Amino acid sequence: MAEIRTRFSPSPTGYLHIGGARTALFNWLFARRHGGTFILRIEDTDVARSTEEATQAILDGLKWLGIDWDEGPYFQSQRLDIYQSYIDRLVSEGKAYYCSCLPEELEAKRKAALAEGGKPKYDGTCRNRGLKKGPDIVVRFRATEYGTTVVHDLVKGATVFDNAELDDLIIQRSDGMPTYNFAVVIDDISMEITHVIRGDDHLNNTPRQILLYEALGCPVPEFAHVPMILGADRRRLSKRHGATSVLAYKEMGYLPQAMLNYLARLGWSHGDQEIFSREELIEKFSLENVGKSAGIFNPDKLLWLNAHYIKEEDPNKLARLVVPFLEQHGIKVEDVSYLARAIPTLQPRSKTLVEMAGGMPFYFKDELEYEEKAAQKFLTLDIKGLIQQILEELKGLPFFRQEDMEATFERFCAEKDIKFKKIAQPLRLILTGKTVSPGLFELMEVLGPERVVKRLERGIKYLASRV
Repeated sequence: MAEIRTRFSPSPTGYLHIGGARTALFNWLFARRHGGTFILRIEDTDVARSTEEATQAILDGLKWLGIDWDEGPYFQSQRLDIYQSYIDRLVSEGKAYYCSCLPEELEAKRKAALAEGGKPKYDGTCRNRGLKKGPDIVVRFRATEYGTTVVHDLVKGATVFDNAELDDLIIQRSDGMPTYNFAVVIDDISMEITHVIRGDDHLNNTPRQILLYEALGCPVPEFAHVPMILGADRRRLSKRHGATSVLAYKEMGYLPQAMLNYLARLGWSHGDQEIFSREELIEKFSLENVGKSAGIFNPDKLLWLNAHYIKEEDPNKLARLVVPFLEQHGIKVEDVSYLARAIPTLQPRSKTLVEMAGGMPFYFKDELEYEEKAAQKFLTLDIKGLIQQILEELKGLPFFRQEDMEATFERFCAEKDIKFKKIAQPLRLILTGKTVSPGLFELMEVLGPERVVKRLERGIKYLASRV
């Protein structure tokens, strides 16, 4: 069996969106599964809309997801000589011809054909005129007018197209730029692509491309057209369904492994399994298990996956990832090891890194502001003596560990004949400024004796000021 070669070929006219990322992932997984080659190709022949910023956004999105490429990125704009050589060949062999029909003429013919109930296809005006290259001249492919073209698709099965319905498509514009349908075929031929895995919105382009392969005497690759991704309302995925940019999810605090897992399951399945490591995806991925119906984008499921991966991730890795989100709260992390110790206290309750960062400022701010209503409710004068006594108990601990503190508090509450909840919320408020936080003993262990003592002393001063 020949080496499998797949490709991802985005147009740099915008960000890497969810659909494009899934296409890249399926091509990457298929190549990795079979020990093949994955190629990145940038289709930038649309000069007016292509930008370097969009190209970089695509590269950054793929790198964030961990989708690496073996060759490329190749740029179509740097391959114009290659396309020209194939165009010249087709023209010389009579398989393509020059056309001088103006856009306004073609539009008038299209409207007339529609008005008469016909197909709005090119009528072949210039097919046999023998025109030469010149200004305002395009090149058209001389398509087969008879028979059928069958697309043997690895996902959808066989689809038959009547060649009479396919017109003589333009393969080179008047400005010398190749059109998409032509350039993509030449690229796939010259890069020896064996499998074309792409969205099923390209299915109608495929018979035209197959005819080009045949006209050039080149082998036709295997095609696999993957169903589109839709929103919950069954409409094409757009901003109304949530962010569609992959990097937007990075900014929202999602982990790349969660997004990768979610994208893989968006139209592909392996039994009832939901959670896949990168290695498992490579091992188990197959085109046979790609569904024939559209994938429905479910933000809640993605969020659930992200919470799972945050919970399972190494705190040291999360610490590095959460730093920029803490900076948005005005916090500069100077001791990453301290941050890493705080991470486990928030992992079980954080669905995103944004949430995690939002729950962490109290670990770094020495001057905490107490929630006003909570302070009125819990920081009352009768609690001052208990806090003072607890402070002395904590100062006497030889080890500042959760189990030691828990035993100390259990004994203290028994001696004072009080329930733990009487002092729990006041302590939480003094130590964090809030009434909702990680477990009291675990956060105290992370804060350490010096910070805990300082905060309790400050809390006592606050209570004294209320006399």
